[in-house]
Formats: sequence, structure tokens, C-alpha cells
Amino acid sequence: MSYAYPRSTGASSLPSYTSVPSSKTTSESWHDLPNVAKQWMVEGAAVFQTARSQDRHDIRRFASLIFRRTFTIPSALILLWLFTLWRGERTVFQESIDACAWENWEKWPQGATPHRVAFIADPQLVDPHTYPGRPWPLSTLTVDYTDQYLRRSFSSIQNALIPDSVLFLGDLFDGGREWATSTTTSPEERYQKYTDSFWKKEYGRFMKIFLDPWMDQNELPIDGRGRRLIASLPGNHDLGFGHGIQEPVRDRFQAYFGQSNRVDVIGNHTFVSLDTVSLSAMDQVDPQTGGTSSVVNEAYPDPIWKQTNDFLNKMTYHRGRAEMGELRMMQNRSEGIQFDYRIVEPADSAIYSNDQDEPVDLPTILLTHVPLFRKPATPCGPLRERYPPSSTTEELEEDEPNSLSISGGYQYQNVLTPKISTEVVTKSGPNVVQVYSGDDHDYCELIHREFNGSPREITVKSLSWAMGVRHPGFLMTSLWNPINPETGESLQQGSSPTIQNHLCILPDQLGIFIHYGCILGLSILVLLLRSSFHVFFASEPALSNQSPVLPLSERRGDSYKHQYQTSGTSSSTLAPNGLASRASITAFPRYPVTKASHDAYRNLDQDDLVTTTSKDKGGYRPARPRGFRQKSVLMGREFVHSVRVVALVVLTVYFFLIWRW
Repeated sequence: MSYAYPRSTGASSLPSYTSVPSSKTTSESWHDLPNVAKQWMVEGAAVFQTARSQDRHDIRRFASLIFRRTFTIPSALILLWLFTLWRGERTVFQESIDACAWENWEKWPQGATPHRVAFIADPQLVDPHTYPGRPWPLSTLTVDYTDQYLRRSFSSIQNALIPDSVLFLGDLFDGGREWATSTTTSPEERYQKYTDSFWKKEYGRFMKIFLDPWMDQNELPIDGRGRRLIASLPGNHDLGFGHGIQEPVRDRFQAYFGQSNRVDVIGNHTFVSLDTVSLSAMDQVDPQTGGTSSVVNEAYPDPIWKQTNDFLNKMTYHRGRAEMGELRMMQNRSEGIQFDYRIVEPADSAIYSNDQDEPVDLPTILLTHVPLFRKPATPCGPLRERYPPSSTTEELEEDEPNSLSISGGYQYQNVLTPKISTEVVTKSGPNVVQVYSGDDHDYCELIHREFNGSPREITVKSLSWAMGVRHPGFLMTSLWNPINPETGESLQQGSSPTIQNHLCILPDQLGIFIHYGCILGLSILVLLLRSSFHVFFASEPALSNQSPVLPLSERRGDSYKHQYQTSGTSSSTLAPNGLASRASITAFPRYPVTKASHDAYRNLDQDDLVTTTSKDKGGYRPARPRGFRQKSVLMGREFVHSVRVVALVVLTVYFFLIWRW
């Protein structure tokens, strides 16, 4: 093989981008070179220029290919899903918690060190009692997603807000009253198969959701008084209500969560927790005697309400013991209290107790699961979600839709009776300034002017999104009451409030799922339209009038061969070796050739393939499906392939997000 080069006679043979040497010496050197050397130098420069141009062309083709492969409709849908999932599983929770930061709403004097409390109401862990007719796997998914929401919300509270104390307001479980003990079974036959071991599993589930995140947070309170988590206040779903309570069920609850009736001094405020679901039996008709149980009957000397009633009757003793014990702690006096581990005499090891202690009358806060009685149609205020106030311009004395209903039924009662309400308020202390309750699942706030001091009651929202409210929440309370550690007297001048409350709203989980459903519908529609366009409407470029010698594809095992007819004026240009020239190889169709489309063509019968002539350029198109049914098959396979590509990425990211938090 030989190459012929044009003869070069001088500088005029140089490429256009090469300048002729201006120096005489250089010019003479150039003319002195042999003609063969000059030819090789010129040819080398031309080859170098061509190579550089070809490299730039290849780079542009590669970049164009990457761009087309990356910025496609499935890629755009994947990006949309990633943004949606990150917002639904991360951003909305972070935004909700950030909006509730203590410094955003606390208004204490400069240098104050408040004690911060988070009230959690009605988590009601979903169990077989919640949705008894819901089939599997929907029932299992409901349990998993409600647990995840509770764990995610409570972890966010602990990690971002870091409350000093966490107090639960009852209804920790949904069907706790129904699960059998060693001596009792559920009154309802459909729940009698659930034994005591089932309740213990539910208890472990509660500890994993709430106690584990609380234990992981070790930051000390800013007031230096220690952290507390109290979950001993029972609700009607934990024990039952009134005479429906079985004593072994109550004993089991108290054995695991602590005494239901208790007094705690938190943030220089006296918290009185009362088991009002048991006390309510005192004002109910006794099924055994046929009358009210306000007096202990000789035949039944230990009714269900007696424990709470005895605690109320000795409230002065319980308050004095708790308040004086707190003052001794503030004074670093340890008489009667053992702090270190050592062997002592039995008389010295007793925890501090002194019947002569008198309460110092710290501001009293009453905790009850069931709200106090109020007149029917008493409005609950603008923060109630399900039924906002009927008027936003004036304060209504009565607003039935916005009120808490006065009703009751099997194992529940929406409010306490007037008698029980008066009992708990008057006996809890002389200066009850605040009442916190649960049970209703929605927010309600009112002032009880019928009681001394007109205490304000707040019914706290449920923390669970499965309790009938779209926006769950919890209550944040800031306590600041500086006192004299010797006498317990308040150091604040005047009657300044010592309690500040703020309702914190959590994300709408049902709304998040609805948004996911809308994005899912949009994704399916877009991919379906994309597949339809590629199969039914995408145009194909006409083939060159020079048909290739080698077929582009052939169905295995079929005697039918793809043939390309040529017009009378067309001819094939072959190289000397008999192969078709590169110019005769046509471009592929503009619709994508995927495995799904290849299989679809492969499964078509011979009669389904036709050749059509391009009239505008005189070329020919490759064989395509002829019938609507065959096109539908191809479109379906293309659609399924696209859905698989998007779903693989989206589901991987989604399960990672819900697994990690």
C-alpha cells in the first residue's frame, strides 16, 4: 500500500494556521529542507489538526450522550420524588420543631432559669382494639407507621427542644384495659384471647418508643434540678372507667408505671396527679348495690374509688412531705434522706417522712386524664382544630361546635361530673392555678371561674396521628418561680404569672401520604404518556436510499428475512472489499431501543411487520408494528420498564429514610 502526497514548492504549502517564518535564517532553513521532509511536516500538521478536531467532536458527542441519558423524564421524576421524600420524612418535622423553640415564645426576665416541661397526651399505641376490623397487612402497616410517627416526634422533641421534664396525661395504650391479667380476662369475648404476656409486649413497645430517646438525652436542665419522666397517670383506655375498672388491671399498671396518685414538686410548682378514672366510680351507679357509691358499703369495703379518695383526704400530708423535701434539697440538708450506698440500720434507712411537715403553698398544678366539668357549649378557643370558633370577631359565651361535648358511654366519659370536679379542685390545694387534662385528643382551653382562683384548664392534643386529628401536637410549659429556700416564699414582686404555655403542632402525616399519592398518580400519568408518545407518535427519520448490505436485526429461527427495497434510481455504493461504505449506514430511529421494545418486536408475527416508503425523501423506514394491539403491547412493556427504573431508586431512598429515623 502506498500513499501519494502533493508536491510542495515552498511556504505556500503550509497549512493556513501556520505562519511563514519572518526571519531570514529560518526561511532559508525551511527552503533548504528536502521536499520529502517538507511533505511529512505538512502532512503531520494536517493530521494533528484533524485529530484535535476529531477529539473535540468525540467529546461533544460523549457530553451530548451523557446529557440525553441523564436529563430524561424518568430522571426528572426521580428528582421530584427525592425532593418530596426528603421533605415529607425530614424537613416538615424539623420545621415544626424549630417553630416551637423555647426562645421563640418564652418571655421571662433577663437571666431567668425556667424549668421546661413537655406534656404528652393520649399516645394510645395502636393495637387490635383500635381498628378491630382492619385486615392484614393494612393493620400491621397502621401499627408500624403510627409507632414510627410517635418515635420520630418524641425523638425530635428530646434532641431539639430538650425539655427538663416529660409528663404523660394518660391513655398510654389503646386496649390496655382489655388485655387479661393472671386472674382476669376482658369483658368482651373477642379480646379474651389476649393474655397478660401481650400487655407486657405492649409495655416494652412503649418503653422503646419513649424511654429510649429520653435516656439517650443526657443534657442537664438549665435550672440544675434534675430530669424527670412521669407516665403513671392512667387513662380510661389503660384501666377502664368507673365501675368498669378491674382492680388487677389497675394494680398491674401501677406496678410497671408507679403510683397513679402522687405529688411532685417540679420547677417550684406542686404537681398533683390524680387517678380520676377510678375516682369517677364514686359518682356512678354501683352495679352491685344499685345506688351511688359515695359511702363505703359494708359488703364492699374497698371500692375502686377508695384509693384516690383516701389520697385526696390526706392531701395536706402529701403536699407537706413533697414541698418540705424539696426545700431541704435546695438547702443541701440531707436529714432523713440517704444519698450514698452503704449499710445502715433499718431505722436510719427510711426515706424522709414527717407527719408534722406543713405545706408551703407553692402554686399548684392539677393533672387529670378526664377534663373537669364545664357547662355545655362552653367554647374551647381558637386553637381547637376540628371545629374552630364560629366567630372570629367577638368572644362567644356559647359555641356548640367549638365546645367539648358532655357525653359518655362504654368505659369512657368526656368530662368529670360536677361533684368529682369540685372534689379534686378543692382538695388538691388552696391555690390551684393550672389544670392539664387529656382524653379529648384535640386542644381545648378555658377558665373555670366557678372555682376559687379561676384556674385555667388546657386539654392537650394527642401526640398520635391516628386519633382523629390531622395535626397532632404536644404542650410546652415553662415554669419560673424563684423562691426563698428557707421559707418557700416567692421572690417575685406582685402577682406575676409563673407559668407560660405554648401549643406545638406536629406535621400532618395523613396529608403527607395524600401528597405522596398525588405525586404517584402524576408519575404514572407522565410515564404512560411518554410510552404512548414513543410508540404511537414519535416520527422516524427516513433511511438513506443506499441500503446496508448487513441486516440490522433478524429474528432467530424465522425464515423471513428483512428486505429493503430500493427505487429504480437508487444504488448501493460498496467498497472494493465488498462491504458497505460508512455513509450508507443509517441512523437508528429516534424512539429508544430498550430491552422491552426489542422483546416486543421479537414476539411479533411475520404478518405484523411491514415496510413503508418515505415519500418525502424517497427513503425507507424499518419495519414497525402494524396493529393497534401490537403497539399497545410495546407501549405496555416500555411503560413497565420506565416504572421499574423510577421505583427502584425511589423505594430504596424511601426505605432508607424511614429505617434511619
